[in-house]
Amino acid sequence: MKRIGTVSRVAQGLAIVRAPDDEYADVGTTVVDEALDTVGSVVDVFGPVDRPYLAVSPDDDVHLPGLVGAVLYAR
Repeated sequence: MKRIGTVSRVAQGLAIVRAPDDEYADVGTTVVDEALDTVGSVVDVFGPVDRPYLAVSPDDDVHLPGLVGAVLYAR
């Protein structure tokens, strides 16, 4: 399990995650929280190359506002 970053905000139904460095999860990667519950999947990578943002599309049962500040991981 690799840390992909921390949820910085929610926008347009997506969780926006700030990557900790220049190594980031690929589009389509399944994302889990600290309890190993599936959160969703990466749908876009954007921003600066040295520390990009990841857009995570949540699963239907995920409460997005509750994810702000949470650390997420790639499964």
